[in-house]
Amino acid sequence: MRKVRWFAYPLAAALLTAAVPAPAQMSDPSGLGSGVPEIRAQISPRRSTMLASELPGKIDDLTMREGDRFKEGQKLVGFDCAPHRARLNKATAQQQAARKAYEVNSRLDKLGSVSTLELEAAAAQLSAAEAETAMTRIMVERCVVTAPFPGRVAEMKVRRYEYVSEGKELLEILDDHDLEVEMIVPSRWLVWLTPGNKFKVLIEETGKTFDAEVTRLSARIDPVSQSIKVFGKVASRPGELLAGMSGRAVFAVPN
Repeated sequence: MRKVRWFAYPLAAALLTAAVPAPAQMSDPSGLGSGVPEIRAQISPRRSTMLASELPGKIDDLTMREGDRFKEGQKLVGFDCAPHRARLNKATAQQQAARKAYEVNSRLDKLGSVSTLELEAAAAQLSAAEAETAMTRIMVERCVVTAPFPGRVAEMKVRRYEYVSEGKELLEILDDHDLEVEMIVPSRWLVWLTPGNKFKVLIEETGKTFDAEVTRLSARIDPVSQSIKVFGKVASRPGELLAGMSGRAVFAVPN
């Protein structure tokens, strides 16, 4: 029995060796070759913002949808402005009355028929009326939310006919004409990495590789991870790139 077990061990070892497949060779879908550092990268817009309401009111004009494109200065959101226009009309009328009162008192002052105190009071009332008119005019202007730059709607936060409070988020917009590559690299790379360095970026969503260039470095190093944020731009801005796409940035590290 000992001889049977003696010869069974090498036989089992041979069977186990044959049953385990050989390690698969790692493919390089980027075609960039091995031996070069790869860093995670993300496409981000240089200009993006969340537009918020500057006044409380009901939204009565909202034709934009997610993904829609707009021009700089284009109307994005409109509020029911009837109450604010009414206040502006009232403030304008009060300003006109205050101006006439001041002009009358000014003429009387030249004739010595009015006291200095009355003239100063008329001037103060005119200043207050002018300030009220200016404030209500600003509120009327805020009834329309316009685009600060050209781009696209990334996310809608409200719906038409919804009543919102001051400071309520309305919609998120971004400029998709000006995209950049964001990366976090080891801080030790600063001995050779500077703006102008060339690299390649493989976008996973498209499977394509693009030439890119470092444009700027962050002003601070993370002392915990010993890393720094780096920004770059694609050499030729392809139309298929979208904000939020990610991939791998490949640098040729000097020896």
